[in-house]
Amino acid sequence: MDIPHARKIRSEGFTTKFLPKSHYPTLSLVSKNFRKLIASPKLYKTRSFLGITQHHLYAVLRNHNTVDFSLYILHRKLNCTNRLVLVRSLPPMSSRGSYVPVGSKMYVFNDIDALNIDCTSHTVQRISDIPQRMSYKVVNVVDSKKIYVIGDSFCHVVEENGRWWKGWRVETQSWEPKLVKEDMAVVVGPFWSDSVVMEGKVYMKGCSKRNSFVYGPEERKWELMDEMMNSKDWEGACVVDNVLYYHDRSGKALMAFDPKQSCWSVVNGLEEFLAVETARSRWFRTKQYSEKMICCAEIALERCQGGEIWGKVQWCHKVIEDGLFDYMVKCVPVAV
Repeated sequence: MDIPHARKIRSEGFTTKFLPKSHYPTLSLVSKNFRKLIASPKLYKTRSFLGITQHHLYAVLRNHNTVDFSLYILHRKLNCTNRLVLVRSLPPMSSRGSYVPVGSKMYVFNDIDALNIDCTSHTVQRISDIPQRMSYKVVNVVDSKKIYVIGDSFCHVVEENGRWWKGWRVETQSWEPKLVKEDMAVVVGPFWSDSVVMEGKVYMKGCSKRNSFVYGPEERKWELMDEMMNSKDWEGACVVDNVLYYHDRSGKALMAFDPKQSCWSVVNGLEEFLAVETARSRWFRTKQYSEKMICCAEIALERCQGGEIWGKVQWCHKVIEDGLFDYMVKCVPVAV
């Protein structure tokens, strides 16, 4: 016998799995059944199993009055301005933490501890058995299975001249022994500007061009970074479809590096937008804290047959205008 109420719940559950998460706050006002479904961990497991996930942007901001660092999430609203909202259920974050997303979780590696944040429920667990103090580190995830933590230590008791390499296996939630064969002098210290993963390799950009390296986990091999890639001072970069992108503020352009072609190119179609936004950000940096704001833009990318990359601004909003915040540590996209 088919009970109408049960059929209704199944229907709502089926619908909710396929709807964008931006609809959830509105749907929660419709009925209790929707509210229960949206709060259920099973919903997110089902979405993940069906391959229906969305990227959610998190940001770590500093309050200049309390000097606390907190995690915020970008709430995307239908036909409204998107806003950064404080995740109140999470503890204060560390200014020295390294943040990496793996699936629907975010891992935070601090100097002396590490956190595992579940972004479906905004709950946190501490990772035990940290190998040693992590004063300076580069943290990246490869193939969504293993997090590589590469760094120096300034503890009194250190091994291997202060350098250490450990792997955190996501599947078993455990540390693995040393994974890297030290076949060249690599020094990880405070003067690193950025690191990314492309085509299964970790690219570590040093503030000095002679201190930039590439590590291949499969071969366990270090290499010097490609001269062309190392020619730009990329920082705050992201990787989309194995192409590196960063905002060159001096040139007012979005730059792209394709490792297969080993060349830099300018993303077309964004010249006017970036010129205006760069000038605006410079102007606001000269103002008092009370006038600070954070803007966020979403840019769609398209590669043409000739290899040129074009960008189109989907939206650009002031996501926070609270003058209490004077510093953004990190932005992390998480698939939920």
